[in-house]
Amino acid sequence: MSSQNLLLASKVGRDWQNRDEIDEEIRDEMRGMTEEFEDEIRDCGRGSALLLRQRPHSDVWFADNGERLGTYRGHNGAVWSSDISRDSTRLITGSADQTAKLWDVQTGTQLYTFNFDSPARSVDFAVGDKLAVITTDPFMGLTPAIHIKRIARDPETGESVVILKGPQGRINRAVWGPLNQTIISAGEDAVIRIWDCETEKLLKESDKEDGHKKPITSLSKSNDCSHFLTGSLDKSAKLWDARTLTLIKTYVTERPVNAVAMSPLLDHVVLGGGQDASAVTTTDHRAGKFEAKFYNKILQEEIGGVKGHFGPINALAFNPDGKSFSSGGEDGYVRLHHFDQDYFNIKV
Repeated sequence: MSSQNLLLASKVGRDWQNRDEIDEEIRDEMRGMTEEFEDEIRDCGRGSALLLRQRPHSDVWFADNGERLGTYRGHNGAVWSSDISRDSTRLITGSADQTAKLWDVQTGTQLYTFNFDSPARSVDFAVGDKLAVITTDPFMGLTPAIHIKRIARDPETGESVVILKGPQGRINRAVWGPLNQTIISAGEDAVIRIWDCETEKLLKESDKEDGHKKPITSLSKSNDCSHFLTGSLDKSAKLWDARTLTLIKTYVTERPVNAVAMSPLLDHVVLGGGQDASAVTTTDHRAGKFEAKFYNKILQEEIGGVKGHFGPINALAFNPDGKSFSSGGEDGYVRLHHFDQDYFNIKV
């Protein structure tokens, strides 16, 4: 186990449930999870990964061996998204129970609950962790919205600093742009939008010629926030400039794309997806195209694939060191993949 993992374990390894009571549950879940994994895999930093499943709580696991460290309990609906603060001390989660919750990573204690009138779909900490962006779904006549919340050590009010409205259909993802000056959003209407956080004005949106043709399912930004990657049901992923919304690259695949991720170490992107869930049980797993596909970020060429899932892949994340990645799918499994040396010697 790496020193990074040991350091994290010393912080968050103090169980939030009695360890003896969950040991058997850990073994059972690593043999095969019975619930669909439709949400996110979010890196905790320091070599661990936070894995969220579609049930009313979220778990934190060791990325090296799949051992679960603890559980954050408190939501009453599916947990759809999460983000970890830069210093790995706080966690924010968004849920179908119409709340977003702020947690202490080390103890699992709920610090604050943000209440909404519709499900909270996406969450993202700003650089500096003093603000968070949260999206809410269209629900019972309410339009989708992007909320900016102030995140203090001891929040006294849950009022939104800014509320942005305009997109049609569900907003699947919203993240902070460079220097926390903008918000980048994407969703069911297949349009990417860049918003000014101060003036609340729409600055740019993708056009029909360069943009996606079907709903955008995922969005992942680079570590320096200079560019971001989107995945869509139109069987493509696109790389964009985060300031100008200029299309940089397009990666074409044979399957709907549900999840995207960029390597922090190499010029690689990985795409996951597969045949629509409604038709999965009627075909062989090989026909469903459930591999995680790797592409050269610059040349746009496919360089390999990783098989294993027998249902659509809906979540992907790289380890911060770039030497492993995780995938989660509707087959109920989370898979931890460690690269061998050949991967780092790939030449196109």
